[in-house]
Amino acid sequence: MSQNKTNRFMPLWLALCIVIGVLIGVFITNHFSGNRLNIINNGSSRLSNLLHIIDDQYVDSVNIDELVEKALPQILAELDPHSVYISAKEVQMATDDLKGSFSGIGVEFTIREDTIHIQNVIKDGPADKAGMLAGDKIVSVDDKPFVGEIVTNEEAMHRLKGPKDSRVKIGIKRFGEKNVKYFTLTRGDIITKSVSATYMLDETTGYMRIKNFGENTHGEMLASLTNLTVQGANNLVIDLRDNTGGYLDSAVRMLEEFLKQNQLIVYTEGRKSPRKEYRCHGKGKYQNIPLVVLINESSASAAEIFAGAIQDNDRGTIVGRRSFGKGLVQQQIQFPDGSMIRLTIARYYTPSGRCIQKPFKPGDRADYELDMLARYQHGEFFYQDSIKHTGPAYHTSNGRTVYGGGGITPDIFIAEDTSNITSYYKEAAMSGLILQYAFKYTDENRQKLSQFTEMKPLSNYLKGLGLVEDFAGYAEKNGLRRRNNLIRKSNGLLQTYIHSRIIYNILDDQAWSEFLNQDDKMIKAALEVFRKGESFPKKK
Repeated sequence: MSQNKTNRFMPLWLALCIVIGVLIGVFITNHFSGNRLNIINNGSSRLSNLLHIIDDQYVDSVNIDELVEKALPQILAELDPHSVYISAKEVQMATDDLKGSFSGIGVEFTIREDTIHIQNVIKDGPADKAGMLAGDKIVSVDDKPFVGEIVTNEEAMHRLKGPKDSRVKIGIKRFGEKNVKYFTLTRGDIITKSVSATYMLDETTGYMRIKNFGENTHGEMLASLTNLTVQGANNLVIDLRDNTGGYLDSAVRMLEEFLKQNQLIVYTEGRKSPRKEYRCHGKGKYQNIPLVVLINESSASAAEIFAGAIQDNDRGTIVGRRSFGKGLVQQQIQFPDGSMIRLTIARYYTPSGRCIQKPFKPGDRADYELDMLARYQHGEFFYQDSIKHTGPAYHTSNGRTVYGGGGITPDIFIAEDTSNITSYYKEAAMSGLILQYAFKYTDENRQKLSQFTEMKPLSNYLKGLGLVEDFAGYAEKNGLRRRNNLIRKSNGLLQTYIHSRIIYNILDDQAWSEFLNQDDKMIKAALEVFRKGESFPKKK
């Protein structure tokens, strides 16, 4: 009887056990590892359902693609300051500078008064071969007017760049001529350089300015080093000021020329990205050349990796001001329509273990973007003891103390010179009036100025022209009230700025760098380091 009862209730017990097992499984799933996936699925389902409902039921017709295009940046903005969405239209522009070449007509331009003004014609490019000149104003593209509000940097790039061997018709107005001139150009490969200046600072010291870390930067650097060695360079200054970074691999290859075998260059690590180390192969030809690296508050990312590796390995002296603090690693993920996201997957760490990234609050980009202003107001640009280190102390290979908390703090601090800055100078510079005046002056005097092929003769010629007074008159006509006492106080700064832009317009980046470096305090500090034989820092 008892056995029969047991047999009769066995299916019921089995069913009950299965139900209890399912409930336990659901509980575990919802409270442990599967819960995150469930949340993601629920979130994505809600988003997908919302778009479907809007498309199906909203009172007016809606461009869903456009809605998604606007939503994606907002979603990524909640993560960190460097996870971004790049539209298909912007992808090409975002990668051209780092690739080292693109297909176009071969001009550098500035937009002034809703018109493209050609600033420089790249030698042997399509525009140069066709006879276009610096100073020409582009007024039409493919027989369609291109002036007015439609003229933006993005739209200009879109119209002037294009597939190699494609043709484009450009209409230009030339100074002193009434009629529009037309040129039909065949787009070609245009080479862009990362090393923008290479020359000798004195008989034994070479100088190299690197504006970003692109695909070809390592090769350009080697060519520059060879050039400087031939000229007798026994010391080297690498200028990374205002260098906003680029490719990690490029920075690593360049550092391998200066560091010794197996020295750590940088490592990356993230929640889903195991620690990855980059070490030197030890085959570099410049492991022993005395080295100074210049940085400032606009040096970021790969530039900070370079400076951090040199500093932590006690390979050279870092001179300048604390760098930007961009130490997040992005992975590019492309969508089928050509757009992409750059998603942060790890952080960069210097050889001593410092995280390069400065602190940030997820979703709060406003404070992050105002960090430079906060540093300025706090006095960090002017006083070394105003630098706030939020991270712990670390030590270089020789035992010197360095600090984390964001950016690379230089070994030798050089304050920003504000002694002759006035409110007049600030307004003249920030309003763009100095740039506009310099370009206008260059245009109107191009024939005379073009006779100069070197920086020093052109600089000496400009000194005798009294251009500051001429600028003050131009600025007053364009809304900047003349203030004679302030103009006198800032006379040297105004003259330097005006002359530097005219030199850039007529010559090139290298001439511009040479001119500005003549009285540069960081350059002087670098030369003093070599004079004292202190380019390989030791523990003090």
